[in-house]
Amino acid sequence: MTGRPGTTGGPAWAEPGEAATVRYKAEAATAKPAASRARVAPAVAHEGGPGSLPVRPGEDPWTDAEVTELLEQLRGEADTLRAEIQNSEEAVSGLMRDSGDGAGDDQVDAGTKNISREHELSLAANARETLEQTERALLRLAGTGFGLCESCGEPIGKARVQAFPRATLCVQCKQKQERR
Repeated sequence: MTGRPGTTGGPAWAEPGEAATVRYKAEAATAKPAASRARVAPAVAHEGGPGSLPVRPGEDPWTDAEVTELLEQLRGEADTLRAEIQNSEEAVSGLMRDSGDGAGDDQVDAGTKNISREHELSLAANARETLEQTERALLRLAGTGFGLCESCGEPIGKARVQAFPRATLCVQCKQKQERR
């Protein structure tokens, strides 16, 4: 249900890779002010059962199947990102090895090699950052605080978490952050 890291197409307040859904847009448009939302204490994902993850008022509680699906999705993304990082590092290593062999290269060839190396370094850095966010989400899911906004402490919203499991801010706080 989530997009690949680095994809676009979501609204301006969406985080990279976040898939926008019609249901979520409708929910965001009708969201109540923070003061009127009920506070939910931090929850332990698996010890307290499926209903232990925070939800916004009017949302259905989390089921065991949904929590399991979320966990599997995050683990799968982490595995994929680790493989991408390894591939990028191998490509950079190969490009670095080849950079010394450019004894007859003209400026265009040298420039092309530099651009390729920089591109691979950028891909690896983006994958590392996304992996860090994914691992942090896994830790929060196993511990406390998953599904709660790190800024205001309110529930992020089940639909937002399902669309983007690495989300750490509710819609309102994410919008405030992007306006700065």
